[in-house]
Amino acid sequence: MAATDASKCPMTARALWYVGPGSCALRTAPLPDAAAGHARIESLWSGISRGTERLVFRGLADPIHRDRMRAPLQDGDFPFPVKYGYSAVGRVEEGPAELLGRTVFALAPHQDRFRLPADALVPVPDGVPARRATLAANMETALNALWDAGAGPGDRIAVVGTGLVGLLVAYLAARLPGAEVTAIDPDARRAPLATAFGAAFAPAGPKALDADIVFHTSGTGAGLATALGCCGEEGRLVEMSWYGDRAVEIGLGGAFHHRRLAILSSQVGQVSPSRRPRWSHRRRLAKALDLLADPRLDALITEEVAFDDLPQALPRILCDGAAGIATVVRYT
Repeated sequence: MAATDASKCPMTARALWYVGPGSCALRTAPLPDAAAGHARIESLWSGISRGTERLVFRGLADPIHRDRMRAPLQDGDFPFPVKYGYSAVGRVEEGPAELLGRTVFALAPHQDRFRLPADALVPVPDGVPARRATLAANMETALNALWDAGAGPGDRIAVVGTGLVGLLVAYLAARLPGAEVTAIDPDARRAPLATAFGAAFAPAGPKALDADIVFHTSGTGAGLATALGCCGEEGRLVEMSWYGDRAVEIGLGGAFHHRRLAILSSQVGQVSPSRRPRWSHRRRLAKALDLLADPRLDALITEEVAFDDLPQALPRILCDGAAGIATVVRYT
């Protein structure tokens, strides 16, 4: 019998799958065959999206999620089993010459190796370390929200909720000339980060804040009530939280109508209407990567977990009230 030609054996990849409520596992499957214009990427890091992946981890039963909340390289359907994730950074090990050896960002799940069309990869700028580049999808969300809000120089801005996305919104908003930015969260441990980014910090909504624009990112009904209370007369509340299948009460009585408040949903799946004529998804993602060229943003990554340990670690990482801000997955 002839010896097996190892070069003809299919290359495999291991990926994280959410397999049931609060349960996940690593599964191995063959990679797609090489095709013209495609690249093979070895994963270096991936980022865990705590808000979205917590909901996926628990199970998204409503059929509306089947299409609207699919990740670009998702396998399976909600609620389970699904391969989910969208913040991968890796090194191109096979593909077009101009990308070989480059560090790239891709909207790919937690998987140790993957193959994608080259035009689905965005090179990471030289000034952005691969580990920090995992924040690109969250930075893109924050950038889109500022566009949705119409925030500008001199605005009085509040950000209710200082998780990863909230702190990135505060970071961007504080760079607007003359903007007065206040980050609000009952967890006072977030204060040093907010102030390092140029925002004031408050543990509760100041009654006299009188904000022009309020961003809500806490994912809680209490945070939403706080956000409404921060709005000034004819102020705008930009709702960035996603609640999945959970219903959330919102108080639209009392001062809501008298003060002529506006509530706007911001979601990153579409480029903000104000930029859509000129900005593609790729251009927006490339700009988000550019905006990560600031070493202060490393402080947002508060934990690393090895890929092999991910199934055991995720129940702790995705539980309500989990400590820290951003968790990244280490592959090498």
